[in-house]
Amino acid sequence: MNTLRNRVQLIGNLGNDPEIVHLDSGKKLAKFAIATNDAYRNNEGELIKDTQWHNVVAWGKTAEVIEKFCEKGKEIAVEGKLTSRSYETKEGVKRYITEIVCKELLLLSK
Repeated sequence: MNTLRNRVQLIGNLGNDPEIVHLDSGKKLAKFAIATNDAYRNNEGELIKDTQWHNVVAWGKTAEVIEKFCEKGKEIAVEGKLTSRSYETKEGVKRYITEIVCKELLLLSK
C-alpha cells in the first residue's frame, strides 16, 4: 500500500516547449506545464469543457528525454509525486507552488 501514497498519473498536452535548466553540478532540470481536459454536463444539460493546468518538473535522464522529444502540443503521460513549496519574490512576497516531480514519462504523440 505504501506505493499508492503520493502518486500522480496524468495524460495531457504540453502548453509550451519545456524549459531546460543546466545546473552547475552538471544535472539537467526540465520545467513544463501540461493541460488535462475534462467534460461534463451542467444542470441545464450544456456540455462544459474544463481544462486544468499542471506544473511538472523532471530531473536527470528524464529531463534529457524531455529536452530531445517534447515540444508544445505533444501528448504525454507522466507519473510522479505531488510536491508543494514556497519561495519569496524580489519584492518580498511569499509565493506557493504545487508541482509534480516526474519520475516516469511516456510519449504518446507521434
